[in-house]
Amino acid sequence: MASYYYLVAQLPFLFYEQKPPMSSQKFKELAVSLMTKKDASLMEYLSLEYQPFAKKTGCKFIDNWRKWENTLRLNLGKSRALNLYNEYTGEIPPDVPEDAVYTATNLFSHEGTPLEGEMLFDRARWNVIEDLLAGSNYFDRGGVYAYFLKLLLLERHQLFNIEKGFAEYKSIYAEIIKNAQVCVFTSTEAASEVEEVSAGVASSEA
Repeated sequence: MASYYYLVAQLPFLFYEQKPPMSSQKFKELAVSLMTKKDASLMEYLSLEYQPFAKKTGCKFIDNWRKWENTLRLNLGKSRALNLYNEYTGEIPPDVPEDAVYTATNLFSHEGTPLEGEMLFDRARWNVIEDLLAGSNYFDRGGVYAYFLKLLLLERHQLFNIEKGFAEYKSIYAEIIKNAQVCVFTSTEAASEVEEVSAGVASSEA
C-alpha cells in the first residue's frame, strides 16, 4: 500500500469547529495529483451524503465509514417514521455498528433546535472518523481520506455558523424594534399627559 507521508505530514492539524485551512476541493485536487491512480479514484466515494446502494470499495476506511453513516441514517429515519406515522415500511436498518445505532437514538431524542441536532450529528461523524483511523497508519490513504472528510465537516460547520449568526441577528433586531416601539409608545403617552395638564392649567386660568 502506498505511503503518503510527505503529503499528510505537511498538512495543518484539524480541530473540530475551526475555520477550514483550505477548501475540500483544493485539498482533493492536491491529493489526487500525488496519489496512485487507484487510491485517487476512491476519493469519489467520499461524501457526507447518504449512499444506500454504493458497492464496497475494498478500502477498509471508506467501507467502514459508509457502513457507519448508512446505519445511523437508516435507524434515525426509522425512529422518525414511527414517531410521525406509527409505522415504518422502509429498509430494515442494521444494528451494527452499535455506536451508530446509539448515536441515532440520541439524535432522535434530542430536544434542542434542528440546528443543534445537526451539529451533534457532525460531532459524532468527526469522532467516528478518528476512531476509524485509530491503530492504523495515519500516513496511508486512510489518513488522506479522513482529512478530506474532516474538511467537508468543517465547511458544513461554517454554514451552520452563518445560519446561527443570522438567527441571532434577527433576534437582536427584533428586540431592538420591540424596545423602540415601547419607547415611542411611552413618549407618546407622556406627551399626551403633558397636553392634558397644559389644557387643564389654561382652562383654570381662563
